[in-house]
Amino acid sequence: MPKVVNSWNEWDPLKRVIVGRPEGTNIPAPEPAWWYDRPDGDYPLGAFGPFPQEMYDKANEQMDNFVSMMEKRGIIVDRAVIHPAMHDRRAVSTPDWTQLNQHGVNNVRDVFLPVGNEIMEATPCRRSRWYEYLNLRPIFEKYFEEDPEFLHTAAPKPRLTDESYVKNFYYYFENVWTEEEKLKRVRNWEYQLTEKEVLWDAADAARCGKDIFWQGSCVTNRKGMDWLQRYFGGKGIRVHEVLFDNNAHPWHIDVNWLPLRPGLGVYNPEWYPITENFKKLMAMNDWELIPAAKPVYVHQNKCYLTGLYESRSWISMNTFSLGPNTVCVEAHETAYCEQLDKLGIEVVPVPYEGVIPFGGALHCTTLDIHREGTCEDYFPKQIPGY
Repeated sequence: MPKVVNSWNEWDPLKRVIVGRPEGTNIPAPEPAWWYDRPDGDYPLGAFGPFPQEMYDKANEQMDNFVSMMEKRGIIVDRAVIHPAMHDRRAVSTPDWTQLNQHGVNNVRDVFLPVGNEIMEATPCRRSRWYEYLNLRPIFEKYFEEDPEFLHTAAPKPRLTDESYVKNFYYYFENVWTEEEKLKRVRNWEYQLTEKEVLWDAADAARCGKDIFWQGSCVTNRKGMDWLQRYFGGKGIRVHEVLFDNNAHPWHIDVNWLPLRPGLGVYNPEWYPITENFKKLMAMNDWELIPAAKPVYVHQNKCYLTGLYESRSWISMNTFSLGPNTVCVEAHETAYCEQLDKLGIEVVPVPYEGVIPFGGALHCTTLDIHREGTCEDYFPKQIPGY
């Protein structure tokens, strides 16, 4: 039987991928883990519901174009299967809480982590994402039948009671703390999550063979990092924490740092890495870290889940590699396209600005299931304890 699942890094030649869908994505109802306030988009704080239909239509058109481009290159593309509960936007609950709607399944990277022949379901900290795993279960069941080596696992499912959150965090964040106080919390890895239970998002990870670099963020807590280091350490894979500066509410590593090929990583010059061991490890192993070109596209959507709107957004860095020298970039980000071209990388411009409001760009909306290659050690020189 053929090998279906094999994905060790972010750059080996791509053979199979899952792509999300915008349908069913909502402005989520308020919850302890996240507040959305979009008054210009008809969703002031406390309001929630679907996006305008024309935004779904544009996102679908652009995602279909992206899928077609990959299929023409011989890449197998599977699409998320949207659960009926997301289509009809019903409330969901556990014995501990009720959430009035769900987030969506546009961004399959967030909740699922492929490492080698294993795909693990993450422990998302948001109640609106607790049931998101159901949208990919039919695909994983198919993989399990086709690939005798495939391992489908799940990290401990969190309860997400009020004990998992800092009380009144967003009130203080929006109304009390100064920018200086917020940045102090960034550097101390202090956000809305407590250390009550293991919490981590898969999109905080950048995979490099035997090493995974993991962002400490508002969706990955210290206990989550500890669990990941224990679990993957038992498999001979090293998980390294890394923090980034100046972003008061960091959410996923792929707008801060991404490896493009062995020896080359691109970082955000405004939200740059501040973990000294991360920078030392890169230098020790002759990895070049270069600042990404500044974004040039200005997003002006009134209804959105991610992005810095009415100003520049570093979602421009959110790219997806088809191979070690072939990278898909949002088509409007011409400066970044030119920068990668000068590095000898084939740039594939992909119009995707209509997808971004639904929570992420090219890296967020893809889950690379099969890449050619094996687990290699790109960081043979290590720092003890890191």
